[in-house]
Amino acid sequence: MNTDGTSQRNLTNNPASDSWPAWSPDSRSVAFQTNRDGNHEIYVMNADGTSQRNLTNNSAEDVVPAWSPDERSIAFRSDRDGNWEIYVMNADGTSQLCITGNTAADNLPSWSPDGKHIAFASNRDGNYEIYIMDANGTNQRRLTNNLAEDDRPAWSPDGKYIAFSSNQDRNHEIYVMNADGTDPRRLTNDPADDLWPAWSPDGRSIAFQTVRDGSWEIYVMNADGTKQRNITNNPAADDTPTWS
Repeated sequence: MNTDGTSQRNLTNNPASDSWPAWSPDSRSVAFQTNRDGNHEIYVMNADGTSQRNLTNNSAEDVVPAWSPDERSIAFRSDRDGNWEIYVMNADGTSQLCITGNTAADNLPSWSPDGKHIAFASNRDGNYEIYIMDANGTNQRRLTNNLAEDDRPAWSPDGKYIAFSSNQDRNHEIYVMNADGTDPRRLTNDPADDLWPAWSPDGRSIAFQTVRDGSWEIYVMNADGTKQRNITNNPAADDTPTWS
């Protein structure tokens, strides 16, 4: 759809579930997860929905793709080793490599704009927190530290901030913090759950998913949390926004 919610159109049409779209940095391709092969795999297609092709082919679950800024790699999570880990593969699906190597659940990768780091969520310390690591999986370290669930990290285009969702206020809200984990601050404040933040390319807006209108909708707000507005207005469930 357009950024104001108009011209909503279907790119995939499959009896299976196609979800978690991720635009390539040049806006020419969309990666997504689908269970059309019996379990979730990572697919990629042209921006108009044509040329849908499978990148992973594994009996485990391969989900939540995230493009590297140079478009050469795609990070994703997989449970092929018995627990959720972060993997990275070439954009054509070759050279799939586990980069976290932890017995806990590591989820939801997000690349830094310079491609040097990946933020992710992990419950290795008892509850979900936001972590960061070098793009090759080294130097893994925690950014958040509280008793709530902090997850769904999203790096700002200028690399200065990481947006995330947290239930430290009893329900999930959108927060933002400096990229080093300092100065976390809440952007939304609603009794409903607000999830899945996604920055606009110019860094001025954040799209997110919320159920505050009775069904899951996509909202957009200014990067400081002001002017929150619904752009889907659909009784069906709309989720996981991504910007071209």
